[in-house]
Order: sequence, then structure tokens, then C-alpha cells
Amino acid sequence: MASYDYDLFVIGGGSGGVRAARVTAGLGKRVAIAEEFRYGGTCVIRGCVPKKLYVYASQFPEHFADAAGYGWTVPEASFDWRTLVANKEREISRLEGLYQHGVEKAGGEAFHSRAVLLDAHTVRIEAENRTVTADQILIATGGRPNPHAALPGHEHCIFSNEAFDLRELPKAIVIAGGGYIAVEFANIFHGLGVETTLVYRGKEILQRFDMDLRRMLHDTMAKKGIRILCHEHFTSIDKRPDGRLDAHLFGGEVVTADQVMLAIGRIPNTENLGLEAAGVELGKLGEIVVDKFSRTTVKNIWAIGDVTNRVQLTPVAIHEAMCFVDTAFRDKPTRPDHKTVPTAVFSQPEIGTVGLSEDEASTRFDDIEVYRAAFRPMRNTLAGRDEKMLVKLIVDTDTRLVLGAHVLGPDAGEMAQLLGISLKAGLTKDDFDNTMAVHPTAAEELVTMYTPSYRVRNGARDI
Repeated sequence: MASYDYDLFVIGGGSGGVRAARVTAGLGKRVAIAEEFRYGGTCVIRGCVPKKLYVYASQFPEHFADAAGYGWTVPEASFDWRTLVANKEREISRLEGLYQHGVEKAGGEAFHSRAVLLDAHTVRIEAENRTVTADQILIATGGRPNPHAALPGHEHCIFSNEAFDLRELPKAIVIAGGGYIAVEFANIFHGLGVETTLVYRGKEILQRFDMDLRRMLHDTMAKKGIRILCHEHFTSIDKRPDGRLDAHLFGGEVVTADQVMLAIGRIPNTENLGLEAAGVELGKLGEIVVDKFSRTTVKNIWAIGDVTNRVQLTPVAIHEAMCFVDTAFRDKPTRPDHKTVPTAVFSQPEIGTVGLSEDEASTRFDDIEVYRAAFRPMRNTLAGRDEKMLVKLIVDTDTRLVLGAHVLGPDAGEMAQLLGISLKAGLTKDDFDNTMAVHPTAAEELVTMYTPSYRVRNGARDI
């Protein structure tokens, strides 16, 4: 039997990699993990966590405005960008330490270094100029923003990574993209007082989400003052003598801004990892090809998270990590379950969704019922804010199974987490109807919509 330095070597210190390393070390295995940047990965350092902190910061102007309707007099507010950036940095540094400490406390060894495969069992730790061997190797290097290198002037643009640490808050920004990253940052910058333009080549923002949510969010963002240009894209970016940028659009318009941000997808981090030397197969987009158990084309090498380009969400990477540990070290082969994954878009208002959209359900099922309620949430009444909330359920008429649940409005992400349990459990519309409402809440609409708003049969909506 071969002798190795480690039972498991993990390359990548993000949420998935750290979870796999920590849990495996806790089983008494010899574990090492290498991260070349900062422990915590995209989510903690330059993704979900700082983004949510910036979302909170950007919501305060509306909170201040709404306070008057509840009897509060709020003095004129001012905002300091550098304070937000510094406080964000302090928090993610705290979390970074916890991530690394969690691995070490469980008995694992953590390296601050790039790690490169030399063969199926040998890893070179670049910062220490030495090699180690491992029985099992896990790749969890995540992804990065697509640089859109074909765009003339792309070198003048920023990405989500840089947006958190700009030296100054821009007066105006143009953002390319229509996915959740682009939409969230458009709301963040607008909430912080930045003149914001969103440019998207598709017909409507947030592709693959339910169309009702997409349209209502678009309308709400536009009413707030965010300019949204669909069916449009950049042709080039020019830097002016004064340092500002001219974004040239396909339709002929030139939008001038202090910053241009590209949020047009992410690509897997697989370059220069030695994957080819180890015999690991890559897909067309550079992603690592894995089977249903997250095993690559090399028996002892595995991959999880965004680097596999399956479902690019932090909780999914963590789930895949736990399935990997079960399969590789607990003799309990477990496939990651990528069905019925709840998710949220922290726009303003935010979106929480799980399951099939109306369009998806209508193509898979012959007869569906749609339950839909649009209303002004109670918190907006005294504030005088004319902003609607949307709650929507998609139901298979034959089985009464709830196929999709979609919410646009305050705390929609929190609702999506709980709705995810209901849909994962396979609950029916009757189960929803038999559940007592919590009053007064916006969420009670989910269990009090007794009559369908309309039906869709064979793809055609009943009038």
C-alpha cells in the first residue's frame, strides 16, 4: 500500500474547500489545504458577505425617508464610503481568521500558497518550494469574473472584485450584465447615491427567474431612478483625458461615467493548476468534468463548487463538500442533490425563489395552476411608499404538488429558505392551504391564496 503525506489535500480555501478539509480532519484524517489569496474564498472575501453588508448600507436612505411616516424626524444624513469599506474589511478579516482556524482546530494544516498538481498524487506548494503527496485530492478553486477580453477597452473596467474596494465612490457608474451580480450592484450603487445605468443584451433582466418577478423588479428599479437598457450592449470603452470613461453602446449612444463595471458571467479557475499533467479532463468552458459524485476523470481527484460550473452558489458548494466527505471517507456514497435549490437576489426589493418558474412549469406539465398576489406590504403604508410586493405559487393541477414559489419584496430571501424546505419535502397546495397563517405578515399570502389566479393548459393561459 502506498504511503502518502496526507489522506486529503484540498486546493482552494473557499466555503466548499474549507468545509471538506475541516470535516475530514475531524474524522481523524491527515488533511492539508492550500489557499493562495485569502481563506473564505469568493463568498466571504469578495462576494456574498461583503455584498450583503453593502446592500444593508445602501438601504438606509429609504429607511430614513420612510421614518417620517412613523413619526420620526431624521436629520439630514451623510455617507462616508471609506468608513463602509474599512468596516467591511474588518469583518471579512475576522471571518477569514475563523475559516482558517476552523481547519486547524480540527487537526488540519493550512497553507497560504498556490498549489499545483504534478501528477495524480503529488502537489507542489509554491510558496514553500516543496512537494507533498496525498491519497485523495480535492479541487475547490472556484471561479472569477469573465474579463470580456474581446471588448475594446475592457482594461479600463472594474469587476465585482474591485467594486468593494474603490478608493472613491463614483458619481456615476455603468454596469454591464443582467444577472444577479449586476442587478444587486446596480441597486447598491444607486442606494449610495450613484447615478446608475444597467446595460443588458437580453430582453429582460434576471434570465431564468420567473418573468413576473423580472418585470416587476425592472419597473420598481426604474421608478427609483436606475436606468435600465435592455437589448443593448457595449461595443467599446474609451478613457477620456479627465479620467472618466465613455461606454459606447451598440445602438449608438455613449454613456459617460466614472466607472464601468462588467458583470457578464464567471469562469472557472482551472488555469495553471497542473490538471492536464494529472490527467484531469476539462469541459468547453474550462470547468472540471465530474461525475455524479464529484469525482473527476482521475479516480482519486475530486472537484466541487464553481470550478465544476454546475450550480454556482455557496451553499451548493458546501453541500457538495459534505457529499464528497461521505463518499470518499465515510464509505457512504452520496450524490449532491441539485434539484429544488432555493436562492435569493438581494436587489431592492429583494427576490426569493425556489422551484420552477411559470414558463418552465408550463413546458413540463400539461396543466398548471398559478396563484398570484400583488399588494403593498404593510411596512410601506404609513411610509407612503408606493412599492408593491409579489407572491406567486406554481401548482401541478393533477397532483396538487407545489412546483415553484416566488416572492418579490421585503425579506423575500428569508421566505425562500423556509419555502425551500416545503418544496423539498414535496408538499402540496393542500398542505399550504391547511397551514395556519401568521397575521399580520406578508408571508401569510403563501397560505391564504385559495383560488388560482389562472391556469395554463398545454402551454396556453386560460383567459
